[in-house]
This record gives sequence, C-alpha cells and structure tokens, in this order.
Amino acid sequence: MEERANAQHESLSVADVVVITGMSGAGRTHAMHVFEDLGYYVIDNLPPSLLLSLAEIVGIQSGIGRHLACVCDLRSQGLFDQLLEEVGELEDHEISCSVLFLDASDEVLRRRYALSRRRHPIAQGGESNLHAIRRERAQLEGVRAAADVVIDTTELRPAELTRAIERLYSELSAQQMMEVHVFSFGFKYGMPPEADLLIDVRFLPNPFWDPAMRALSGKDAKVRDFVLEHDQTRAFLGAWEHLLDTVLPGYVAEGKSYLSIGVGCSGGQHRSVVLADATAAYLKAQGYTVSISHRDLPKAKLDPLITAEDGAPAQSDTPSAVESVEE
Repeated sequence: MEERANAQHESLSVADVVVITGMSGAGRTHAMHVFEDLGYYVIDNLPPSLLLSLAEIVGIQSGIGRHLACVCDLRSQGLFDQLLEEVGELEDHEISCSVLFLDASDEVLRRRYALSRRRHPIAQGGESNLHAIRRERAQLEGVRAAADVVIDTTELRPAELTRAIERLYSELSAQQMMEVHVFSFGFKYGMPPEADLLIDVRFLPNPFWDPAMRALSGKDAKVRDFVLEHDQTRAFLGAWEHLLDTVLPGYVAEGKSYLSIGVGCSGGQHRSVVLADATAAYLKAQGYTVSISHRDLPKAKLDPLITAEDGAPAQSDTPSAVESVEE
C-alpha cells in the first residue's frame, strides 16, 4: 500500500472539506461510505466549482464541527479541470481542505471492471476498459501530484482501506468508531434476530420467585443487588467480560461499525436488565461508544402475573425503555 500524507494529517485537526478523487475502480465509492460512517456530509460526483457554495450551505464555518466530503472526478468532464483552483478558493476563505487520491495498478483496475462486468465510466464507443484506464491516469497526473494523501488500493482489502481513511480523517479511535448497542430481552417474547452476540442468563437465580421483587425490574436497587451479589453472577461476569475483551478488538480490527449484543432471561424484566446495564457500563469504561435499550421491559409492566401484594403495580424507579450511556 502506498500512502502519502503530509505532517498536517498526523498532528492537526481533521480538515473541514475532503475531496475524494482518483482512479475509477480504486475505491472511491467505498471511501464515500466510510466518510458517511464518520459523520461527514457526503456528496458524489460534485462539479468542483460548487465546492465553496456547498461548504457554505452545509455550514462548515458554523462552529458545530461539521465536515464535508465530496467525490470529484472525470465524470464531470471539463468541469473537473477547475479542481485545484477551487481547492485554493476554499483555503482563501479559511476553509481547510484535504485532497484524497485513490489509486491502483492498471491491471488490477482492469480486473475489477471485468469482474463487475461494467464499462469504465469515461470509456468511449469501441474503447477498451484498459485504454480508458490509461487515458484517465494521464488526465489525473497533475491532481495526483498535488494531492495531500495518496492511497494505493492495489493490494488492500476493504477493511484495510477503511482503517487507513479513519486513521487520517477521524478524531476518534478505531474502538470509539464501532458503535455497540447492548439490549436486554425476554426469551418468551422471541429471539432477537438482530443480535450479533447473544448471551442467555436464565441459569442465574431468578428474583421473580421472590414475591417482594416480582413486580420490580432490574432497574430497582433491590433486584440489582440480588442479581449482582450472587457468587454465581460474579463468576459469570468475570468470564463474560473476558470474552468481550477477546472478541470486540477483533471486530474493531475488521472494521465493523456496529455491534449488537443481546442479553436474555425468561421475561426480560429482572436478570437480563441488570446484566445488560452491567455489560454496557463495562464496555463504556473500556472506551467503546455504547447505547442500551430494554426491549421487553414495557411488556413486563402489562403482564398480569406481575402484581404487588396490594394488587396494584409496585412503584419503581424504572426509566424509559431506551436510554443512552452518558459520557
């Protein structure tokens, strides 16, 4: 992999505007999706003359930390010739800009088009893809030479290109960029098909069988203490946290941007709620971006078996079913 970056990208803040350009088939579309995941406002096939106007419309200088990524390439025909001039215009307006050039060898680009059975976007009638690739390379020679960053994707897997872009253009660590959603659920209401990881905690002591806790939830201190103070739970949490410490870095390394973890008990009211909260708190402490929800907690309140001794629902400090882990 060839990667050229000036010192600005290593030590200063991320640029306000990133221009994604380079060879067709070198990964511009993949790069566009990466920037979307990073929270950039992304536009494809933008004529360079609109860069400044779009930056102002998006509110780059509004002070809210918004960033813009635009794909500019030869599909805009003669308009593309203005690219470097328009980049200079951005800098004249104190809008920082980085030009990212994606490249790959002619043979690899030819094979990629052959596998996709698509014609090169600038190929003319009767022109081979290879000839169009060589013509495009000649036309982009000046832009490549002026680019702030050049990434050669000839031998890169998509995940490796993702990591390279994230390292250069995100203020977050790779770990922080993987959003982890932890949720509790009850098996009696169905398995969650969306879970990437699922743990069944029905083997732990169940507060439901204590009449004093039957109408409470895992959000109540009495239930929480009951679940967490058991030696069996302590042993489980140690093993569960060790498993998470083992597998989550692997997901981060593979470039996974979202991970869903389901924690299930019988009704989704007591044990799973406590342990989903504990799991989310642990992962947040490890530096992950974490959100949490309790899928079946609202259902538990309507269950006719869940009644207080006086026949009325017990008072609880249970919050809403969906919440975020605060910073």
